[in-house]
Amino acid sequence: MPRMPEFNLVQKILLMGIPILFAITVHEVAHGWVANKLGDPTARMLGRLTLNPIKHIDPVGTLLIPAALLLLGAPFLFGWAKPVPITPQNFAKPRIGMAWVAAAGPASNLLMAIMWVAVCWMAATFGAEVPYIVPLYWMGIFGVLANVALGVLNLFPLPPLDGSKVLAGFLPARAARAMYRVEYLGLLLVAVLLWTGILGRLLSPIIFGITNVLLAPVPELH
Repeated sequence: MPRMPEFNLVQKILLMGIPILFAITVHEVAHGWVANKLGDPTARMLGRLTLNPIKHIDPVGTLLIPAALLLLGAPFLFGWAKPVPITPQNFAKPRIGMAWVAAAGPASNLLMAIMWVAVCWMAATFGAEVPYIVPLYWMGIFGVLANVALGVLNLFPLPPLDGSKVLAGFLPARAARAMYRVEYLGLLLVAVLLWTGILGRLLSPIIFGITNVLLAPVPELH
């Protein structure tokens, strides 16, 4: 992964805001799109199968929390979009259906990360002397990192993250019900694990390993 230059707060917001916003937007749309394909039209009927980020913004999770963490200089950014509504009872096999729906979010982030790799590669090909190429290049780098981080974090098998729903699809029914019962505590636990750095230490090698592999074909910007 290229060495990132120092950016001021305004530059960070501009360069990171767009990739992060579209990462969470596509993530949520992917959940709703797969649900619709499997027989649950709830998200489509409520107008949530759209790439318009405004439809997916949660004022607290998308704006307030990440902005506060950025201003405080936290070692991580944490936030969430407005969840796409899903009605599992509309699936032929609710738990398996939910597993596919949950997996769609991280899968979409992997695809978006690859798209941002293409942006970085094109920017590096044009060269730094071309106007606006430098910010576009670093926006692409942030885009790859944000999507890999969001995808890997969500695959962690802790409620309410997507990984717990994927795991529940393969667990015995009693174990799956027990996992869903503690979901209300999960978000708090995720926040604590992030704040203490435990989750970061667990996931950072995976996140940066995947990011480095994806960015390996991208030349440095000159």
